[in-house]
Amino acid sequence: MNESTVEALRAAGLDPAEVERVVRTALDEDLGPSHLDVTSAATIPDGQVDTADVVARAGGVVAGLAVAAAVFEAVDARTSWESRTSDGERVARGAVLATVTGPTRSLLTAERTALNLLCRMSGVATHTRAWADELAGSKATVLDTRKTTPGLRALEKYAVRAGGGTNKRMGLYDVAMIKDNHKLAAGGLTAAYRRVRQLFPGVPVQVEVTDVAEAVESVEAGADFLLCDNMTPELLREVVAAVGDRAELEATGGLTLEVAAQYAATGVDYLSVGALTHSSPILDIALDLRPKR
Repeated sequence: MNESTVEALRAAGLDPAEVERVVRTALDEDLGPSHLDVTSAATIPDGQVDTADVVARAGGVVAGLAVAAAVFEAVDARTSWESRTSDGERVARGAVLATVTGPTRSLLTAERTALNLLCRMSGVATHTRAWADELAGSKATVLDTRKTTPGLRALEKYAVRAGGGTNKRMGLYDVAMIKDNHKLAAGGLTAAYRRVRQLFPGVPVQVEVTDVAEAVESVEAGADFLLCDNMTPELLREVVAAVGDRAELEATGGLTLEVAAQYAATGVDYLSVGALTHSSPILDIALDLRPKR
């Protein structure tokens, strides 16, 4: 991986080693045990060099340019990538996002894997931007969840950030989230909260609540972040009034863009949307070889 790509990944908050793992896994899946693109090997002379443009086939928000560059570099260190825009930028259909030059076989071998990741990440960023735009002017921010594609969590959560959203917890290790089953297993909400605090005093604790009584119990136990699960806007307003500024509040459960502004108007701090990562359509992006003159 080129140093410029490593620096771009780090600037984006991505671990180059994690990106390399994802890229290697994806390439191994595509190229098989012989690590071979039979079509390109058969049809393209070994010494042929070309330039290709990475082109948006639809308008949207870009994310993952450095990740795509890492794919080409993993296939062939002789490739040269030049980004023409930046992650987080809104682009129109037909926009050239990047240009890549190198051995033609290598460009076509890397093409699908690079586009799979770039299209996926840009799709997440585009969907997230729609939510961020809908919430503009309110105090609420859109949050992602752990409902991510296995193996791609770091990339998808980065794409949420690029689209203007905020990451929730990265996994089960960095934030404790007490949900209904934890309450049942521990013998109650307060008991569950105290057990987490006792064993992991430095870990942030979030509590899922379903009514005003649970919200009040949670903050009185010491919780400072509440997930208000499947509440109506009317019930959310009651929770906001009862909790005040004692905890941050997140609305979660079945939210859609059509009702986003209505829920944001209740005074909650966050709207949690699993669909950002589990249901975002890709942004259509292609690799076009420049014709020979």
